[in-house]
Amino acid sequence: MVDRRSNQSGEDSLIARYFRPIATDPGAFDLGDDAAVLKAEGCEIVVTTDAIVEGVHFLSSDPPDTVARKALRVNLSDLAAKGAAPAGFVLTLALRKVDDAWLKSFAQALGEDAALFSCPLLGGDTVSTPGPLMISITAFGRVPAGKMVHRSGAKPGDRVVVTGTIGDAALGLAILRGGNVADAAANDGSARNLLIGRYRVPQPRNALASAVRDHASAAMDVSDGLAGDLAKLCAASGASAVIDLESIPLSAAASDLVSRRIVGIETLIAGGDDYEVLCAIPEDRVEAFAEAARLAGVPVTSIGMVVAGASAPKFIDGQGAELALERLSYSHF
Repeated sequence: MVDRRSNQSGEDSLIARYFRPIATDPGAFDLGDDAAVLKAEGCEIVVTTDAIVEGVHFLSSDPPDTVARKALRVNLSDLAAKGAAPAGFVLTLALRKVDDAWLKSFAQALGEDAALFSCPLLGGDTVSTPGPLMISITAFGRVPAGKMVHRSGAKPGDRVVVTGTIGDAALGLAILRGGNVADAAANDGSARNLLIGRYRVPQPRNALASAVRDHASAAMDVSDGLAGDLAKLCAASGASAVIDLESIPLSAAASDLVSRRIVGIETLIAGGDDYEVLCAIPEDRVEAFAEAARLAGVPVTSIGMVVAGASAPKFIDGQGAELALERLSYSHF
């Protein structure tokens, strides 16, 4: 994002109008250079990137402020699961056209979240596209040297722990798309709003980053679905897991839809966009982790155990039977 302040192109003007006002970090150089400076401050820099695409990660009818918040927060979720504190981000924005009202709302929300999560805008690029709207963010975080939490590292005997509730975002998307879930939630405005809100605006668990770093043997965020992401964590760790289905935390709205058999539990654990933290915690650290989570105001739930083996994680119901999953998670391909 470069503004040469003379002979401004349309891109330069767009950047100056919407993004320079929110790029307040000194290292961004007022978006007037070809690069930014990010101070390491004696730590290692963790880098993560995620793109969100219209029609895939958000709907064309979604408000621009929620699109902005989702674009940043899905990256913040990755940093939280690595035990990293946010340090800054760069933005790539591919637009079909310049819509001033849309950009004003988008930029305002992006700036608010950048301030809320102490993750300043450092730079980026704006381009035109004939295809769907696309927002790509690369976020940077800081961790003490050697302290980033990997997917690998889970050991047999570790507890499997998740934050928040599972499956709400998948239900929110189902409501927006219409069909039986939308019909079932039509008369409960609060449940409908909660589920749609969970899809549109994730709640990254950055307040828990230091506790993840201090206590987890392995961690990742749940972006494609609990079942599939747990399988990835176990594969990276050379282990498996046994999960108690009844222990998986559900919101009241999700529990109601399951109890009425509108959806099955498999829909919730294989759905994407939860952006909760999934981690393995050694047994002797579970109590300390839970206390740190309580102090951080982040709900956490133990849902099973890491076990030896190379098989896919097993999900066991209240009768001791294994749930057969047709799919583990959302997949782009």
